[in-house]
This record gives sequence, structure tokens and C-alpha cells, in this order.
Amino acid sequence: MAGLAQPALTLNIKADGYRGIWYSNQPSRDEFAYKYSGGMGTYPANHYPFSVYAKKVNKTFFCYGGTDENGKTLLHMVSYFDHKTGKVPRPTIVLDKQTDNAHDNPVINIDEQGYIWIFSTAHGTSTPSFIHKSTKPYDIDTFEQIFATKEIAGGNAPLNNFSYLQSWYGRGKGFLNLFTHYDRNVIPDQPRKPRRTISYMTSRDGIHYSEWKDIATIGEGHYQTSGKFGDQKIGTAFNYHPVKERENGLNYRTNLYYVETDDFGDTWQDAAARKLTVPLTEIVNPSLVYDYESEGLNVYINDLTFDSNGNPVILFLTSKGFEPGPASGPRQWRTARFDGTSWVILPVTASDHNYDMGSLYIDEKGKWLIVGPTAAGPEPYGTGGEMVLWISTDQGRSWTSKQLTTASRRNHSYARRPVSAHDDFFAFWADGSSLSKSVSHLYFCNKKGEVFRLPSKMSSRNQKPEPVYR
Repeated sequence: MAGLAQPALTLNIKADGYRGIWYSNQPSRDEFAYKYSGGMGTYPANHYPFSVYAKKVNKTFFCYGGTDENGKTLLHMVSYFDHKTGKVPRPTIVLDKQTDNAHDNPVINIDEQGYIWIFSTAHGTSTPSFIHKSTKPYDIDTFEQIFATKEIAGGNAPLNNFSYLQSWYGRGKGFLNLFTHYDRNVIPDQPRKPRRTISYMTSRDGIHYSEWKDIATIGEGHYQTSGKFGDQKIGTAFNYHPVKERENGLNYRTNLYYVETDDFGDTWQDAAARKLTVPLTEIVNPSLVYDYESEGLNVYINDLTFDSNGNPVILFLTSKGFEPGPASGPRQWRTARFDGTSWVILPVTASDHNYDMGSLYIDEKGKWLIVGPTAAGPEPYGTGGEMVLWISTDQGRSWTSKQLTTASRRNHSYARRPVSAHDDFFAFWADGSSLSKSVSHLYFCNKKGEVFRLPSKMSSRNQKPEPVYR
């Protein structure tokens, strides 16, 4: 990894509008076309955040996987929504990632001085990762590349490869970034390593990072989705890939686990504050929330947040298999809430695809809200669908719903929750065809459920998003 080249790709040029990346993964060779596909500008669930509300300037800054007019390359785009004017500027193209793989989408964070950080991920070890920082606080016009380093035995090495990054910032502490690193499956005369190891690293200044520290190394590895409570607690929920004799474990993901740290990664514990030794190595261990492997179910984790007491609540989906179509259904949406003593798992609704990803909110009054594509869209059994706002006032025991989009031309997917979400920019997502390559528009909604589309072509420097589906 240390030998990966880091070409100068920083562009700092303005786009003439908002266009999302279209991406497909694993052709299914049937009427459903792909395992998943569509508008993936805010994909995947294991990248976070895509947007951050900055109260000091009353703006929600956001990034996304954009593209050129021909949809040929992934462009890392940055912009903001000005809550005072109700307008967005022309987005800044920070860099050309030189791929069309949405696994390489960026994430965004803002430090305590107001500088905007863009972490440009990779998908495995074949391409490099990048870090950029704005040259001025709360300003998206110009970014500089940061040539970060990580600690290794005997010194330091370039930090130029990380996957599935989730970035958390603590005032006075800096960054705690959770991520995945890829290893060879089998090395002769050495213990078997997971293909995907979930880990974390810390940095006070965003430039010099600690050594990589693994969280879990079970089976073929894991996918994790994390959350933050206050300025101290960071938790992560993850599944695991069983070892399969004829498969690499990629499509077999099961079980639900949870761990947290309240001292910036120095120690880890389960939801009941019982200390854990990481990395976790056994399938059955104290962090196990529920054994879905015994029921033959796949687990897809969507989101993690906390209630007012700091107890974690996980939003996830289960299904009978990885293949698209009705045979792998039902795709059951569930919440897992730790009540201070044990985990309470309850159903929410069902949808028609494993990658129907949504976000979970708990507001200051204790109301639970979910924004996600749970209604069938114009391409049933494809990724995404029509966006729905779900509301629960009894901690997930019952739900009411309001459909946000209707009669759409393309499926909507990957509704993302901003950090410190403002009511006027509450969820952020993209649309796209699940059957063939298409254009992809970017959308956001407010807490009331009104939906707005970001302009794909701008006639002025600043423009109001277009109200749609009202």
C-alpha cells in the first residue's frame, strides 16, 4: 500500500450543475440486471458523512460522487446549502478519481476551525486514496491535497489507501476515522486473514495518523456503519462474512454486532459498558446483538444513532439471500435498540431490494424518523424506489408513514442523514435507473417531507433548488 502513487488530481474548478454518478455491481444475468445499481452519488452506507450542518455560518456543506456530462468518470464534488438564502452555489470539483466506481465516493468533515476536509476513499488496494482540506474556513472554492502519514513499526508511511471511511471529529481531540483495509485471503504458513478488516485510526491535526488498530477479524471480514453521541461516544455496528468453501464470503453477510468507545479509541466496550479486547476474533462474542446466521438471514446495516440517554439504535435490513428479486425476500427493515439492559429488536416495514438504504433520526423530543426508499419505484425489485418518511413516537413499536416521492421516472436510493441535521436539509440522496445506465439527479428533503432537486444545469452562480413532489 505504501507504494501506491498519488498523482496530482486536484482540480478546484466549478461544475455547471449537479450530476450524480451511476454505478452497477455484479450483473445478475436475469430481468433484474444487477445485484445493485442506480444513482450512487451518496453510496454506500459504510461511508459517512456526506453532509454536515455548520451552525456558525448557517450552511449545510455536502459532498457526493458526481460525474461529467457523459458519465465517464467519478468526480468528487463539494457544495453547500445556504439556509439563509435557500440557494446552492455551483459545486466545486475537487478531483477526478479516474474511475467510475462509486465505492470511491468521498466523505466530508469540518474541524473546529471551520476547515472542510474531503476524504477520498478507494475500493481495495488497486487505487489510491486522497485527503484534501479547504484553504479557508467554511469555503469550498479551493482545496489543497494533504499528504498524510500513518504510524507503522519503525516509523511512518504514506496514508494513501483506505476503504469505507467514516470520519468523526471531536473538539480538542481531532479525527477518529473508522475504515476497512484489505488483505490477501491466504498467505502460506501464516494464519488466515479476513479479506476486509474493520479498523480505526486517530489524528489530532488530520495529517499525522496513529497506527491502524483493528476492531474485528472474524471470518472473511466485516462491513461497519458507525455513529456518534455528544463529543465522546463513538459506536459502530457491523456484520460478518462467513467463510465459504466455494465463495469468498462477499455476498454472505450475517449477524449483528455493536461496540463503542468513549475515550477516542483507547478502550472499547459493548452497549452494557463491559470492556472488550479488540480485535474481536470469535463469531460468538459479547458484542453480538443477534445471531442471524442461525436463521439463515443476510444482514445489511443502514444506520446507527443514539437516543437522549446515549443508548445506540441500529437500523438494518434482513433477507434470505444476496440475489435480487422476490426469491430472496422479504427484505425486512428492523431497529435494534439497547434499552440500558438488553437489545430490543422490532420490525419497521418491508421493501423489495437488499440495498434499499435509509437513515434513522431521533429528534430532541424523542421522536424516531426514518427516510428511506421503502415503497416500490418505477423499477420494482431494483435498488431503491420511492422515498418514504416513517415516524414513530413509541421507540419503534409502531410507525406511521408519508410517501415523499411518487410516479418517479427513476428509483431513488441512499437517503443520507447530515451530521447535526438542520430541519431544512434533512436527508440527501440521488436517483437513477436500476436496469441500465442513466442520468442521476441529486435531491434533499426537509423534515416536513418536502423534496427539492438540485439543478443539473445552472444559469447563475447561485440558484434555488427546484421544489418537486410537493
